[in-house]
Amino acid sequence: MTIYLVDIVHILHTCPANPEPHPYDTRRTVVDVIPGGPCRAPVTIRCGQVTTTVPCHQHEPTKRQCGACRVIVRERTITNHHPDGVAA
Repeated sequence: MTIYLVDIVHILHTCPANPEPHPYDTRRTVVDVIPGGPCRAPVTIRCGQVTTTVPCHQHEPTKRQCGACRVIVRERTITNHHPDGVAA
C-alpha cells in the first residue's frame, strides 16, 4: 500500500448570508509518502496481435488491486484558519 500523509488547512470566512464560519478554501500539503512497492498482480492486456502487461492499478478497480498498488491517504493535521482572527 502506498500511504500519503497530508496536512489540511481550511480557510474560513463569514458572510451576511451565513454568519457561521464556513470553509471557502481547502489546502492540502503532502508531508510524507511511503511507497507500496512494485505491483504483485500485473494484468496482461491483449488487443489484436499486441499483448502488453501493465500494473493492476492501471486496469483494475480498487477492490481488485493488489496490496502494493492500493493508495491510502492519512490526514496528519486538520487546521481551521479564519483570516479575520475569529475563532472557529
